[in-house]
Parts: sequence; structure tokens; C-alpha cells
Amino acid sequence: MKENIVKPANGKLGVMCVGLGAVTTTTIIGTLMARKGLAKPVGSFACEGIMRIGKGKEKCYKEVKDIVPVADLNDIVFGAWDLYEDDAYDAAVKANVLKLQDIEPVKDELRAIRPYKALFDKSYASNIDGPNVKVGESRWELTEQLREDIRNFKRENNCERVVVIWIASTEKYIPRNDEVHGSVKAFEAAMKANDVANVAPSMCYAYAAMREGCPFVMGAPNLCVDIPAMWELAEETKTPITGKDFKSGQTMMKTVLAPAFFTRQLGVTGWFSTNILGNRDGIVLDNPENFETKRRSKTSALENILDSDVYPDLYNDMYHKVRINYYPPRGDEKESWDNIDIFGWMGYPMTIKVNFLCRDSILAAPLVLDLILFSDIALRAGEYGIQKFMSFYCKAPMHKDGEKPVHDLFKQFAMLKNKIREFAGYEADQELD
Repeated sequence: MKENIVKPANGKLGVMCVGLGAVTTTTIIGTLMARKGLAKPVGSFACEGIMRIGKGKEKCYKEVKDIVPVADLNDIVFGAWDLYEDDAYDAAVKANVLKLQDIEPVKDELRAIRPYKALFDKSYASNIDGPNVKVGESRWELTEQLREDIRNFKRENNCERVVVIWIASTEKYIPRNDEVHGSVKAFEAAMKANDVANVAPSMCYAYAAMREGCPFVMGAPNLCVDIPAMWELAEETKTPITGKDFKSGQTMMKTVLAPAFFTRQLGVTGWFSTNILGNRDGIVLDNPENFETKRRSKTSALENILDSDVYPDLYNDMYHKVRINYYPPRGDEKESWDNIDIFGWMGYPMTIKVNFLCRDSILAAPLVLDLILFSDIALRAGEYGIQKFMSFYCKAPMHKDGEKPVHDLFKQFAMLKNKIREFAGYEADQELD
């Protein structure tokens, strides 16, 4: 029997979600339905996955939850912040992702989830607004209110541990400013000086979470934890941080197809991607400043996988374009199109077209659950700082300066399984070429 380095999942696991919209309510309802035996957590590797451990005579296949101590879904308690006052039931009905017949069985539990007031700055998401917003003199004061929310939630729900996860809107693009973002000391000074241009709301949630000893997950492409100050804070507070931007639909398909082209040494001259969606995310991304943040996240994968330094003749002149269009009639049922111009033997051109009619929140929900459960495992294993093994779930995997992230979905999956093996005391034996 190998020695498992992860402490047991004793007691309740609190989950505080920033945002109580479509993705959050879909995740909560699916989890509550699963623990009643009324649904299965399809797509959750932590709950349903099977993988190999050991080699040779010790080789066997087990469920992930039998390899490492995954928190029981019955022990999860959900809470949220949101700029709207709706409880989780009303928010789910308005989101219009799930059928009422799939919401009603957990209505009482959803009614009990009422959002805390949000730390919201309209200048970072100008296309939305709401009444349930904190008031304070500075980013520092508002962040202290968030910390108090976390402490109150943990105490009132008798939670042993809490994970904080951003499932809210994409903020407008802001560049990294090392005079503010370069150290914890400089960042705290900026918070106290109410430097709203450099201290985004999402950064305040991340800071509050880490100061309270809670793992933090960034589910949007915001700058947020991608700065030295947050890396330093994660090391100081010994908390895991993960991000960024859930890899659920179009970008997931890119990180499946691009490795196939690279492996077969097929050239790519162009990749045009567009999609339509009509949910709150679509409203926010209709603003060019917010779209720029998302564009940078969605374009990063191809250039990484189709490495022109390795095969300059195949990928040096690749043109990559990404568009997102707000189209209210679609709601959460996003549709994406990709036109991929490739070439093969003797340079002859070919075209691949991909049309993905997906459901944004249905694809994102299992990622959210896994990020919560694996962040909790990382905390109980004594891990802290950037959790690269969860890159599998992210469009733009976090990495420190000078490091090269892994975008290839299959290599990311190997990284995830290797870390699980390591947690369980086995050799991380799946190589990444």
C-alpha cells in the first residue's frame, strides 16, 4: 500500500462562488441532484474518472476517488457573491439553462443560497449593473469586507475548509504594471490608496481568499492572479491558486485538433474562429475592452501548440482570428464555427470546418466541480502556489515569467494524472514529450 500524502477530507467543504449566474447555478444544481441520486456528474474526472496507477505487476485501474481522498459531494456547502439579489433558485430559473423539472427537486436548498453583496466596479464590466453591491472607501476596505464574508460563511456553515472560485464576468483588459503588481507590499499599498486603475475587483477576491487560507480559482481570463504579487502571496499564505479561464467549448476543440495537425506535420495557414452567445457573458463581452481580455486568452493556445520554432515552414505564416458576437436569442446555447485552412503533401491546400452547437454552462459545470475538488485536495496535500496540474481545465494556464505553459489537452491530462499518482504515493510515470 502506497502512502497517500493527502490528508483525509474531514468535515464540510465550503465553496464560495464569485457570481451566481448560469454556470454557478448549473454547477450547484447538478451537484445537489447528484447527491440525491437524481443525476450523474457527467464530465467530472474527480467524481467519475478511472485511471492507471502503478506499472508492471502493480499496474491496475481505479476510480480517482479511490486513489485520493476526494471530498464527498454530501459535504459541500455552497455560497456566493453576486451583484443581483436573487437567491440561487430564482437565478437558475432566470438563467434558463436547465429545465424546471431539473431545478424543482432541489428548490429548498437553492432558496437557502442568498448571495453576499458583491465587490463590483462598473468600469470593469460596463455592460452590466446591479443593486447588491458593497460600499467602501477603498479597495482595501472592500477587501476586508470580503474577508469577513468568508469568515462568517465558514463559521455559520461549520466548514473545515473553503475554496473560492471566480465564475463571474470577464473584466476589461488591463496590462500588468510591475510598480503595483510586482510585490505584495506594492499591491497592498495600491489597495489602500484605492488605485482602481490597477487593482481590479477580481484581484480583491483573490487576495481575500488567500489571506483567509482558501485556495483560489480564476475561471475568467482576467489578469488577477497572473501577477508576481499574487504568486508571492500564495507562497506566503501557503494556498493553492489556479487559472485561468475555463476551457470548455471552442478552445477545448482547438487543443484537441491542433495536436493532431502538429503530430501529423500538417501545415496551417489560417484558423478563423467565431461564435455567438446570448447569456450574461455575451453581454459583457460585447464591450471591446472586455472582449480584448477574452481574445488574448482564446488565441494563446494555437501559437503554443503549433510551434513555429519547431516547424517554421508549417506554422510561421499562420493567421489566427477570433470573434465573439452577442446574440440574445441563443441564451446559454452557444454556437461556434471554425474555418481551418491546412496544407499537406507537396503543399496542397485543404479546409476543415467545425460547427459546435454547445451549451456553455453544461460544459463548464464539471470543470468547476473538478477545480473545486482538486484545489481542496491540493490544500490538504500541503501544495501551494500555481497548480499547473489543473491546466487541463484552463484556456490560458498560469505560469511564472520565463516558463512555457502546456496547452495540448492530452499532455495536460497526463499532467493531471501524474499529480494524482504523486498525491497517492505512486511514481508520476506518464512522460510528456
